[in-house]
Amino acid sequence: MSVEMIPFNRPHLSGKELHNIAEAHRNGVLAGDGVFTRMCHEWLEKRAGCPRALLTHSCTAALEMAALLLDIAPGDEVIMPSFTFVSTANAFVLRGAVPVFVDIRADTLNLDETLLEAAVTPKTKAIVPVHYAGVACDMDGILEVARRHGLAVVEDAAQGIDALYKGRPLGGIGTLGSYSFHETKNLISGEGGALLVNDPAYVARAEILRDKGTDRSRFLRGEVDKYTWCDLGSSFLPGEMTAAFLWAQFEHADIIMGQRTELWHHYHVALKPLEDSGLLRRPIIPSECYHNGHMYYVVVAEGVDRAAVIQALKADGVQCVFHYVPLHSAPAGQRLGRVAADMCRTDDLSGRVLRLPMWIGLTRDQQDRVVDRLRDAILRARRPQ
Repeated sequence: MSVEMIPFNRPHLSGKELHNIAEAHRNGVLAGDGVFTRMCHEWLEKRAGCPRALLTHSCTAALEMAALLLDIAPGDEVIMPSFTFVSTANAFVLRGAVPVFVDIRADTLNLDETLLEAAVTPKTKAIVPVHYAGVACDMDGILEVARRHGLAVVEDAAQGIDALYKGRPLGGIGTLGSYSFHETKNLISGEGGALLVNDPAYVARAEILRDKGTDRSRFLRGEVDKYTWCDLGSSFLPGEMTAAFLWAQFEHADIIMGQRTELWHHYHVALKPLEDSGLLRRPIIPSECYHNGHMYYVVVAEGVDRAAVIQALKADGVQCVFHYVPLHSAPAGQRLGRVAADMCRTDDLSGRVLRLPMWIGLTRDQQDRVVDRLRDAILRARRPQ
């Protein structure tokens, strides 16, 4: 008798997504920047406390816009963690920049702010902190280094919507910020993202770059009598149906965040005995951080074969997955970037991170089954000492 698989992710519908898409069709506007897009912009600006938010077709696109806005050029250096998704680096490499990889902290798996000063060179233009699992980097430390050296800070808050650092929304703290609405995130539109423009000096140009380098946004607001090509740019706008879907998620954001946080806390309590017995380590949340329940991961103990754990869980009907292969160890990372110093924590922890199923609708019984199977899989996968 086969066991029903508990998937790693299952996209959540709040209930009005298809209704909103039909309304967008009735409105006769399916291209970008219709009514639903504008409502999403206003919601994000209020939620993140930023002067301007702009929907994009992905978080990758938002990061690419950030690189354009900062006039990143060949030979510039951009400091970032190696333990991140490839888009964090690619957005800047596309402009000819060199990603400079720094190690991560042992507690949060975020960029280690104490290593930034030594990584800065005369070529450095920006720092890109990545808020892993919706838990904030030490933004005070990062902003202080940026201030001393005149650097921009671009927050990769792909996983960080509605999470806080000392009461401030992630994505709304640096010079620029970015969110993802990929189907694996808290609030989704299948694919999608947003650029948060926190420095008002960049607002006007951001609108131009996003709309193929034209001042079409000003034209649509009646500020000019025609629009024309003004600057570099590309087509970063999502379609109105994507925004319509996303608006249904935004309307239920508080409920969605609350449910994910409850799931996170259930895992956290249930996994404490496994941590106490030395099989794994649970996430560590600094007191100044308010997370959003985006992800529940564990760090399996040294001497545990993570690949064997994943295979055993799959055989038991539980889909758990690893996370990033460090960029500095990847072929493109070795060719296009460089490391600032030793990457021992990145090398170690990236090989032991295991992400557990996390989606709205996951039952307590299913979570308990995940924990039970995880314990058994780790016990079987311990290498002989």
